[in-house]
Amino acid sequence: MTSKASTGNRVLKKTQPPSTDNGSSLPDAVGKGEKLQKSLARAGLGSRREMERWIEQGRFAIGGRRAQLGDRLFPGERVTLDGKPVDLETVEQVRCLLYHKPVGEVCSRKDPEGRRTVFDSLPALQGSRWIVVGRLDFNTSGLLLFTTDGELAHRLMHPSSAVEREYLVRVMGQVDDNILDNLREGVILDDGPARFTDIVDGGGEGINRWFYVVLMEGRNREVRRLWESQGLTVSRLKRVRYGEVFMPSKLKQGEWMELPERDVDVVYSMAGLDPKPVRPLGDKAREKLERLARKSGKQTTRRLASGKSGFKRRYK
Repeated sequence: MTSKASTGNRVLKKTQPPSTDNGSSLPDAVGKGEKLQKSLARAGLGSRREMERWIEQGRFAIGGRRAQLGDRLFPGERVTLDGKPVDLETVEQVRCLLYHKPVGEVCSRKDPEGRRTVFDSLPALQGSRWIVVGRLDFNTSGLLLFTTDGELAHRLMHPSSAVEREYLVRVMGQVDDNILDNLREGVILDDGPARFTDIVDGGGEGINRWFYVVLMEGRNREVRRLWESQGLTVSRLKRVRYGEVFMPSKLKQGEWMELPERDVDVVYSMAGLDPKPVRPLGDKAREKLERLARKSGKQTTRRLASGKSGFKRRYK
């Protein structure tokens, strides 16, 4: 994510590279440093966007100086958050989990209207925080990925990663081949062109029909707005796949499931990143996996990902 170069009429200053004893700059690889928000996200403090907001709010300092957007971090520099030291050197064990979001929850940490949030159902963390990968609106259910690695979350959501999102949608209205062709070829929405990269009939009769649709991005209410552009109404919407990760059939709404290491490695490969150490599953999480496995008749170590370049469709 590119940082803004200015705010209003004030130009933000960048941190100058530290000097060696003879006054010359350090080699380019070190002298360029790393964007502060990227270092903070990689350490698991939050997503890049969230870290940028915290920087703008003046919560971070570098070497005692208030940090600004555009600052770069260099080896040995001391970073504080609200006056407390931040350890960016320690590589913590990462955690990832799946959550089956029900209708009626929001994806914000706090809701001004007092509605329940997806974070209310997640296990508590110490020394890190859950970061949601993408969002689902209030009236949409289905698969949400969470991680403690901010860089992983950023890469999975960035358009350059081209991660597919698959939804099961119930549409009210008469759907013909011309409408489906329009949605595949693309239509112009308020925020630019959009299209489904794939549409498969999921069954149904009359004016209520089911479809599986695939998007390559995650704009706000994009699935609903695409169908509405054709004069149709979405009456139900559920995300069933994110990249190579499918919603487990036996994971009930409001339940979460922590991913074992082999599945976390798949998630990192989706983002084009080298995998990080994964926190071993505790007894409670392992028992939950085994319980789900017994219900589905599969092995506990089953992969959540398809493991193929394509994917196996799940029908209602």
